[in-house]
Amino acid sequence: MQHIKEIVKLLEHSQHYYTIAIGMDSVYFYVSPNYDRNFRLLNDTLLGKPFHITLHPDDVKMCGDTGAKCFETPYKLQTAILRKHDGYGGFISTQWEFKALFDDNNAPAGVFCIGHNITKYVDTQKQLLSAETEIVQKNDQLDQISFMQSHVIRKPLANILGLVQVLDGMDVEPELHNIKMMIIDSSTELDNVVRGIIEKAKSI
Repeated sequence: MQHIKEIVKLLEHSQHYYTIAIGMDSVYFYVSPNYDRNFRLLNDTLLGKPFHITLHPDDVKMCGDTGAKCFETPYKLQTAILRKHDGYGGFISTQWEFKALFDDNNAPAGVFCIGHNITKYVDTQKQLLSAETEIVQKNDQLDQISFMQSHVIRKPLANILGLVQVLDGMDVEPELHNIKMMIIDSSTELDNVVRGIIEKAKSI
C-alpha cells in the first residue's frame, strides 16, 4: 500500500479532492481534512464512522457494489457518481474512483477512494437537458402552427381568392367598384402575409 500512502500524503491538504479509505468492516479508517470538513456531522470527525452516513440513501447500495467490484478486478479503478449530504438538508453530487487495498499478506484490507464535487457540472447538464426538452416542445408547437397556417388557414383563404377572381371578372356598378377593389387588394395582401408567415415558420 506504499503507493496509496504516497497519494494520501500528496492530496492530504487538497482543497479540491477528497481522499478516504474504508475498511472491510465498512468503516472509515482514513478521511482527508477536506472530506471531513465538508461531510462530518455536528463537527464530529467521520473517522471510525460507517461510510453510509454521508450518502444519499438511494446511493448506499451502488457504493457498496462498486467497492465489491474493486476486488473482482483489483488492477482496475472503479468509478461512481454519489450524492453526499450538504449539511443543509440537501445533497451534492460527487464523482469517485475506487481502488482495492490489500495488506502485506495480500488479503483484502479495504477500499481507497478519490473524489471531487461535480454538482455544478450535474446542474448544468440538467439545465441543458431541460433547455433541449423545451426547444423540442417549441419546435413541435411551431410545426403545429405551420401546419395550421398551411392547411387550416390556407383552405378558406384559397376559397376567398377564388371568389375574388370571379369578382374581378365581373362588371359591377360604379359605386361598387371601389368596394370590389378593396376586397381584391385586402385578399391579396392577406395571402402574402400568410405565405410569409409559413415561410418564416419553415425556416426556424
